[in-house]
Amino acid sequence: MADVKRGRDWGLPFAGTPGPFNAITDVAGIEVGTTTLISGDGPLVVGKGPVRTGVTAVLPRGRAKAHIPCAAGYYSLNGNGEMTGTVWIEESGELQTPITITNTNSCGVTRDATIRWMVANKIGIGQDWGLPVAAETYDGDLNDINGFHVTAEQTIAALDAARGGAVEMGSVGGGTGMICYDFKAGNGSSSRVIMIDGRPYTVGVFVQANFGAREQIMVLGVPVGPHIKTEMLRGKDQGSVIAIVATDAPLQPHQLKRLARRVPMGLARTGTFGTNSSGDIFLAFSTANEEAYESGRAKLRNAAFLRNDAIDPVFNAVVEATEEAVIDSMVCNKTMVGRDGNTSHALPLDQVMVLMKKHGRA
Repeated sequence: MADVKRGRDWGLPFAGTPGPFNAITDVAGIEVGTTTLISGDGPLVVGKGPVRTGVTAVLPRGRAKAHIPCAAGYYSLNGNGEMTGTVWIEESGELQTPITITNTNSCGVTRDATIRWMVANKIGIGQDWGLPVAAETYDGDLNDINGFHVTAEQTIAALDAARGGAVEMGSVGGGTGMICYDFKAGNGSSSRVIMIDGRPYTVGVFVQANFGAREQIMVLGVPVGPHIKTEMLRGKDQGSVIAIVATDAPLQPHQLKRLARRVPMGLARTGTFGTNSSGDIFLAFSTANEEAYESGRAKLRNAAFLRNDAIDPVFNAVVEATEEAVIDSMVCNKTMVGRDGNTSHALPLDQVMVLMKKHGRA
């Protein structure tokens, strides 16, 4: 990541104060791992490639505390996509497993592999079953998606590789073959540090960005899309977006659902409006109240939480971090050639910065 320039490095004045890594891992304890699969060139041969895909794993409390659930809430802006495990999250208000994000046809594989990983590592909640969260977006424009190249072993490798610290962005992990606003995109992340009643809290957002039409894209309010004539691969609004919101602020499940509902406002700042064909699915969780969620004999638990009239700064942080994460998913990227020579071009940052300066945004 040291040699990859992000939006702020280019001079884009995003609002808010990020954490030290400007990523979801600024929320203490969260770990992210990836497995990236890139091989082959030329015409598509189903089962053989070319391959441009992978899997991303998010461990909400890290490996050491993977057995401790988190309070969580879920929201679907548009349901043309998949995120498994959400029915139980709606019912229980808890996230009890790691999260995996991959391509559409590998979602089931990563879900099942997560259970295998939990069993192998003796991570459980006193039961012999689990309902892991696995999410997806479509990468078939660049990848041999019907070749089913993501395996259980590669998913387990991503879970094992999960670490704190800087998060690699762009064409890595589940984001490898993704496209946003008809520019090469993929994984993006950002964070905000906020103060509530004199105490600091951190909000982090991770996105797998794969949505939007070229003419829609805005960068900090500037409609740059119509001014960029780079060749388009899709030429239409297609794809989906998965967003994971994390915070160390003490929030109840219904409040976390409210956080997930703020993700679309951050997405809208980048230009999208949520089309019929897009799976726009979001999950929010809190790492606070660890003792209350840890298994044990006590039936009665005590947990702190912020009052509803105190969480506006958290809402604002979600919106700001979502916007920056989406933009960085494109900024931290290069042009990629995939199946059948299909080419997804990188966001031309020199052109973007000319437009930004013209409108006083840099």
